[in-house]
Amino acid sequence: MKLAKAMITVAGMTALSRIAGFARDIMTAAYLGAGPIADAFFIALKLPNFFRRVTAEGAFSIVFVPMYSKKREIKSPEIADKFASNAFMVMLTGLSVFTGLALMVMPYIIAVIAPGFLDDPERGNLAVELTRVTFPYLPLISLAALLGGILNAMDRFAPFAFAPVLFNVSLIASLLLSSHFQTAGHAMAWGLLMAGVLQFTFLIICAKRAGIRLTIGIPRLDADMRKVFKLMGPAVIGAGVVHINLFADVMIASFLEEGSISYLYYADRLNQLPLGVVGIAVGTALLPMLSRAMTKKDKGEARDLFNRSLEYCLLLALPAAIALLIMPLTLITVLFERGAFDATDSRICADILRSYAIGLPAYIAIKVFSTVHWAREDTITPVRISVIATILNIALSIALVQVIGIAGIALGTGLTGWLQFVLHIRVLKDHEAARFDKKFLSNTPKIILASCIMGIGVYILSTAFQNMIFEGALLAQIGALSGIIVSGIALYVGSILLMKVIRLSDIKRYAMKR
Repeated sequence: MKLAKAMITVAGMTALSRIAGFARDIMTAAYLGAGPIADAFFIALKLPNFFRRVTAEGAFSIVFVPMYSKKREIKSPEIADKFASNAFMVMLTGLSVFTGLALMVMPYIIAVIAPGFLDDPERGNLAVELTRVTFPYLPLISLAALLGGILNAMDRFAPFAFAPVLFNVSLIASLLLSSHFQTAGHAMAWGLLMAGVLQFTFLIICAKRAGIRLTIGIPRLDADMRKVFKLMGPAVIGAGVVHINLFADVMIASFLEEGSISYLYYADRLNQLPLGVVGIAVGTALLPMLSRAMTKKDKGEARDLFNRSLEYCLLLALPAAIALLIMPLTLITVLFERGAFDATDSRICADILRSYAIGLPAYIAIKVFSTVHWAREDTITPVRISVIATILNIALSIALVQVIGIAGIALGTGLTGWLQFVLHIRVLKDHEAARFDKKFLSNTPKIILASCIMGIGVYILSTAFQNMIFEGALLAQIGALSGIIVSGIALYVGSILLMKVIRLSDIKRYAMKR
C-alpha cells in the first residue's frame, strides 16, 4: 500500500500537470499551428530537455538516488546531505560551462539536429535564435531535478511531481502575453526560461522545509563523485541512446513537408499523457523503495514491489493505449483543431498518434524493468538493450516513412518498444526480484479482457457521436468527448471490479489509511 500511495501522489500531481499541459498545447496549436515558427520552437524546446533527460533526470538521477538513499539508510542524513551538496556544486559548475559553450556553437548544433533546415533559412535561423533563449533552462531544471531526487529519496514525492505545473503555467502566461513579442514562438521561448527559474526556486524552498541542508562550496571529485561518474558512463549512453531516437525522428522529419516536426510533437503530447502519468509515477516511487529493499536484502519485498508496479502499469496503460488506438481523430479534433490548426492537420496527427499508441504499454513496462537494473546499480544492461532498440528504431523509421509518410516515424517507435519489452523479459528472467508472482499472472488476462470490453464500448460511442464531434460547436464537441471518456472509464472500472482485479475492500482500506 505504501507503493500505491506514493504512485497515487505522483500520478495525481503529474495528472494535474498534464491537464495544465493540455491547456498549454491547445493554446500552442491555436497560436502556432504547424508552420515554420512552430517547427523552430519545438526544436528549441526539445534541445535543452534532451540534455536534461540524458544528464539530470536520466543518468545522474538513476545513479544518484540509490546512492543517496543508501547513505541515509546505512549512515546518516548529515552524511547524505554532504554528498548531495557536493553533487549539486559539481552539476552547477559542469552544466554552466557546457551551457556557455553550447550557446556559442548553436548554429552548428542545429545543423546536426535538424539538417533539413539547412535548405530552409527561415526555420534554421529561427531555431538558432529561439534555442539560444531556451538553452539556459538546462542548468536550472537539472539542479531542480537533483533537488527532486533528494526529496523523493525521503518519500516526499509531491513537490517534484508538482513542479511541471509551474512549467505549464509559465508557458501559458507567455502565450497570453505573446502580442508583446516578435512572434508567439519568441514568447514561448522566454516562457520556457522563466519556467526553469520558477521550478528551481520552488524546489529549493521545498528542500529547505524538508530539513535538507545543502551547503555551497568548491566542487570536489571525491570517491563518491568518482563512483557516480563511473556508474553514469553506461547510464549516459543508455539515456542518450533513448533520446537519440527522438532526435533521429526530428532529423528525418526535418526533410519532410513543413509542419512535420510539429505533427510529431502534438501527437506525442497525447501519447505522453498516460506514459507520463503512469511511467513517471511508477519510476519515481519505485526506485528509492526498491533500492532500500535491495540494500536490506529483502527479496520478498523487492519482488512484491516489482510485481505490483508492473500490475499497476498494465492496469492503467492498456486501456489508455486501446482508447488512443480507437479514437485518435476524435481526441485531436476536439483538443487542437482551431485557429491555425485545421482538419488536415488533425488527420495527419491522428495517424501519428495511433502509431505511437501501439507501443505505449511496452514503454510503460520498460520503466519498471529499467528501475530493477538501476536499483541494483546495473547501468550496463539497459544500455545494451537501448543500443539494439535505437538501431532498429532508426532503420524502421527510415523504411516506414517511405511507405506511410510521417506516421512511419511513430510506428517505428511503437514497434521498437515491444522489442525492448521482450529483451528486458529475457534478461531479467533469472533475477529473483523480477519473477512474476501468482497474483500478477492471475490478474493480467483479466485486465486484458476488461480493456477489450472498454474498447468495444468506446468504439460504439465514438461512432454514435461522430456528427457532434466533427460538425458540432465547441461545447457539443467537449460534451460528446467527455461522455465517451466517462463512459469508457465506468465500463472499465466496472469490469475490473466484477473480475475482482481490485476489490472494494482494498480501496476502503487504503482510504482509511490515508
